[in-house]
Formats: sequence, C-alpha cells, structure tokens
Amino acid sequence: MTTVPVQIPDDWPATEEQARAVQDELRARVVLDEDGPPPGTGLVTGVDVAYDDARDAVAAAAVVLDAATLAVVAEATAVGCVSFPYVPGLLAFREVPTVLAALEALPCPPGLVVCDGYGLAHPRRFGLASHLGVLTGLPTIGVAKNPFAFTHDDPDAPRGSTSPLLDGTEEVGRAVRTRDGVKPVFVSVGHRVSLGNACAHTLALAPAYRLPETTRRADALCRAALRRLQQPR
Repeated sequence: MTTVPVQIPDDWPATEEQARAVQDELRARVVLDEDGPPPGTGLVTGVDVAYDDARDAVAAAAVVLDAATLAVVAEATAVGCVSFPYVPGLLAFREVPTVLAALEALPCPPGLVVCDGYGLAHPRRFGLASHLGVLTGLPTIGVAKNPFAFTHDDPDAPRGSTSPLLDGTEEVGRAVRTRDGVKPVFVSVGHRVSLGNACAHTLALAPAYRLPETTRRADALCRAALRRLQQPR
C-alpha cells in the first residue's frame, strides 16, 4: 500500500465566496445522462476521510475492489493539512486535495468511485461525489449514512426497498434498504451514473452489512493512516 503526502494547490479557494464560485462553475459540468458501468463488473473504489483536529490533519483512503467478488485489488492513502475551514455545504473543499492524492497513488484505474457522502443530494447540488467526478472525469456516486437536510418516507422493510429522497418535490437521491429492517443508506448521483444504477451498485456492494464494502474498507484504512501519524517518533 502507498501513502503519499499532499500539497494543497496554490489556487485553492481560501474564502467562502471563492469556494462557492468554484462550485457554481464546476456544477455546470456534472454529467447526468449516462448510466455508468453495470453493477458487479469491473473495478469499484471506495474513498473516505478521517480528521485529526489536534494536528489540523486529514487522511484519505482509496480502496479498489473487484466489483464481482469484492476482493481488494489495491489500496492507497494520503495525509495532508486540512485545506479549508469547516463551512456547511463546502465540506468537499476540506477533503478533495487529499482524496485526489490517494486516488492518484493507486497503481490501477479506480473504475467507479463510491464516496462516503453526497453527490446531488446536497443543498447546492454539488457534494463531494460530484466534485470528485467532475475533477477526475470518473463515474461517481455518493452513499451517505444520514439524509442531511432532505425528507423521505421510510422504505419498506425488505432489503432492496427504496424511497425518494426529496427536496420539496425534487428527487435528489434515494433511501436504500441494504439489510432487512435496518436503517437505510442515502444514495445520490455524483457524475456519469444514473440514480437507478447508483442504487443497484450500492446493493451489490453491501451483501452483508448496512454500509457498502467500499466504505467499510476505506474508513478502516484512513483511520489506520491517522493512527500511524499519531504514533510518537
């Protein structure tokens, strides 16, 4: 496994106004009319981040799985400084440089990228999954643990049941039941994947647990990277 340091780009936004302007520019480039790769085929990569507030550090992990078997194909981590203050709706600006560094350190193409967070299910319709998708050109989806500010009816109890995640009358994602009777996850399109396909990928990646294997493995890996950072030298 490769671990790389992170350099924040010189032109990275420093203020809320600058970050919102970047969001507005990049949001126009989100592709919504592609189905994306078929579930259970090719490679799929989970990305996640963890923070060390005391060191103002963020660790990101990228874990590549064989979509058919869910076996790990490759792993990479990156550790850097937090690149933007915490502002609701602008969380991606804290994480994108480190996640990009982890993706770039992989020895193989990532295939579909699954983010622990949001894509279109975001107040400005441009969460981390959409941001990464536009910057990399990769198909991306967001699978979040909570519905953020949106409403939904509880899906039926059986695994595979879904219900719309709504902002008023607009469907911005779906609540997806990945295990019988267990709290759903919240799936949204990032870039170059249809919502139906994003839900199908999520179910294919979660055969035994509530969260997709991509998220479970990436979460464990980035937390391990932070623990290494915290060890006395």
